[in-house]
Amino acid sequence: MNRREFLKQTSLAATTAFLAGPAALTAANAKRPNILYIITDEWGYYELSCMGHPILETPNVDKLAAEGIRFTQCLAGSSLCAPTRSVLMTGQHPGHTTVRSNAGGGAAGSLRAEDITIARILKDAGYVTGGFGKWGLGDCGTTGVPEKHGFDTFYGYYHQVHAHCYFPRYLIRNSKLEYLPGNTGDTYQGQTFSHDRIYQEARQFIIDNKDRPFFCYCPWTPPHGLWGIPEEEPAWQKYKDKPWTAGQRNQNDAKVYAAMIHMVDRQVGELLALLKELKIDENTIVVFSGDNGGQRYFGNFFGPNDNPVTQKTFRGQKGNLYEGGLRVPYIVYWPGKIKPNTTTDHLCSFADVMPTLAELAGAQAPKSIDGISFLPTLLGESKAGHSQQQHEYLYWELTGAQAVRMNNWKAVKPRKAAQWELYDLSEDIEESNNLAQSQPDILKKMIAYAQQAHTPNVIGEVLDPSLAFDRNF
Repeated sequence: MNRREFLKQTSLAATTAFLAGPAALTAANAKRPNILYIITDEWGYYELSCMGHPILETPNVDKLAAEGIRFTQCLAGSSLCAPTRSVLMTGQHPGHTTVRSNAGGGAAGSLRAEDITIARILKDAGYVTGGFGKWGLGDCGTTGVPEKHGFDTFYGYYHQVHAHCYFPRYLIRNSKLEYLPGNTGDTYQGQTFSHDRIYQEARQFIIDNKDRPFFCYCPWTPPHGLWGIPEEEPAWQKYKDKPWTAGQRNQNDAKVYAAMIHMVDRQVGELLALLKELKIDENTIVVFSGDNGGQRYFGNFFGPNDNPVTQKTFRGQKGNLYEGGLRVPYIVYWPGKIKPNTTTDHLCSFADVMPTLAELAGAQAPKSIDGISFLPTLLGESKAGHSQQQHEYLYWELTGAQAVRMNNWKAVKPRKAAQWELYDLSEDIEESNNLAQSQPDILKKMIAYAQQAHTPNVIGEVLDPSLAFDRNF
């Protein structure tokens, strides 16, 4: 179904769904909730002080977990930046979604014109929609630009390589370049710190739209490198004198990484305070997550995939389909609606976000998606008005690698030419005991799922090459 057909068939249905609404959105709770969705770049599963991290301090994200629900098995859409965002935005797993690799801003890195996104269905349901940070699903001049996919405004980076720099010469607003004072594109220094601009834009968007339902999407780049930070940033002042020398390009890299996590945590707290000040906190659902598994930039120093309590480690990291590439921190907070200090083992992925937010908003997701709403897990089945459905399986593919999850079973084909591996995650969270030989029937079933899930990749288009990303960012 293309976008035009979808809009014709669902505009009335979305209105009816909202008026009838799930039980959670009727009577006293009839007002559609605001949505603040914060997704950070490469923030590891264990890089939270509430997870026992011995170095990193995250009191505000810890507060979200203490007063909300933390998912232990919400798995990323992919283990690289662009495809995981494509899964999130389209509700389709990597065998169906459009952007399936970090192809950059060309056709292969762009959504198609007919792709339907979370922003589109929320906008059509009456939400004002804003995005602030790293888009990664279509450069200027392509079919994938965010303002053509449901965003009233998007401010930040379109091309993912552009997002590697915190002192770029420009940021982009709805495909228009806005140059930043005093920046030359130097990786480590400049006059204008891009994340400050992005954060302030998101904050102002909330203020400007406090009296109408909004979707504030914040795909923030910290703590992803390259690591440059202003000298006056309070979080940098906290970490600058630490006796750490771990770094890929600069001896300060690890200190800046820690400072960025602390900075984002502070900003999360400031946004929570803003929602309360505007008296919209009880009608705003807040999501905080990573975008894919952590990366061992500094060896074992921060240990993004290392459990500090059990000493067990998720295998792999960003870029592969073992648990280390797919497990992300995922926390949802909604005061008065979500039971505080809850932990759930519900198995879900980024493809489930679209139907969840659609149901929450009284909108309707397209039938072509792979996701299943986890609203009953958030609110309870009685408040949601229906039981929590479960996935028969989850599927990933990435540059020849494939993975399938069926309950606690995980099948992984790490490379195109490799043999399939099989793990029982209930007994082997480190994916170290390959059961492919001893459990052939289970593996056969999961390989069949993988074959069923994969479809040929149809990519976006470049409409105006002259607008392509200027690598002298």
